[in-house]
Amino acid sequence: MRRRTALLALGTAGVVATGGVLLLGEAGGSAPAAGGDLPPATTAVVRTDLVRSTTVDGKLDFARRRPVKAAVEGTVTVAAAEGSTVTAGQALYELNDKPVTLLRGPVPMFREMKTGDRGSDVLQLERNLRELGYGSGLYADVWYGPDTAAAVERWQKSLNRQPTGRVGAGDVVFQPGPVKVVSADAALADRVAPGDTVLTVASPQPVVRAELETADAALTASGTKVEVTLPSGRTVTGKVAGTVRPEAGASEDASQEGITVEVVLDGGAKAASGEDPRASASVRFVSEARRNVLAVPVEAVVALRGENGGYGLQIVQGATSRMVRVETGMTADGRIEVSGAGLREGMKVGVAAS
Repeated sequence: MRRRTALLALGTAGVVATGGVLLLGEAGGSAPAAGGDLPPATTAVVRTDLVRSTTVDGKLDFARRRPVKAAVEGTVTVAAAEGSTVTAGQALYELNDKPVTLLRGPVPMFREMKTGDRGSDVLQLERNLRELGYGSGLYADVWYGPDTAAAVERWQKSLNRQPTGRVGAGDVVFQPGPVKVVSADAALADRVAPGDTVLTVASPQPVVRAELETADAALTASGTKVEVTLPSGRTVTGKVAGTVRPEAGASEDASQEGITVEVVLDGGAKAASGEDPRASASVRFVSEARRNVLAVPVEAVVALRGENGGYGLQIVQGATSRMVRVETGMTADGRIEVSGAGLREGMKVGVAAS
């Protein structure tokens, strides 16, 4: 796993080494610089954003992969079209020359539905019939009545199926919404038995899966903002949707080394349009950010002597310099946040010669 962390921290000993020389000083007033009193080089205090981040490799995919299994025995006469998006009322595939239709709903198809049945599966069937235009005058409830059977017959006729008024276990597949066909696990002319996987579907929403080290568990929280550089080089924003189980076939050791997160891209399907799903993406997780702060290179900070200690900056004005005490904050990308009385953007501060 390739991982890059953009973070440079101040030394734990409370001092800063610059060019092999330990800078020690005391906060004081302005004084003419004589001989070596002026620093060998200066830099400006800047106002900027500091961002602490971790970047790892990721891979384009689609959210919520799940298998679709055959409910009855039969021969695949029309295989699923890999890469296609199927919506309610369309066929996922055909078995024994009959379409297996996608309908919308959270309750899986677990029985044949017929007149006299009651249940939440009946309610979602009736809602689909109404939405597809076959349930005119049908009241959607949990009872499979004569009106339900009549609506089913109208729907069956539109599919060139025998109008029985019943819905068999192998006639439909309920899913929460439209699906993307990720793979056709059963090919044309394959014989399948109940429980065999016919195809694998996912949400049409593109995601990027990335693996973080266990030490970065805080970055896996839902809603954590990320920047994704796609295989084409385009950069898009997104956020962590949550953690996912390792993909089937991944080694047990690999699954224990890190945490796999799923990142939802802002902009939906358009965000990943035209991208190569086989190529790697780069995922930058932002763990902390400080906006519009004063900052200097880390090597400009001086450890002050004396009982008060702390840190300072050598302010250079023409031929004079003075040491001012500062408070330090976040570090990132070689810069450190600084604040203090009289400290302003554009001031020149001493640093070691490069």
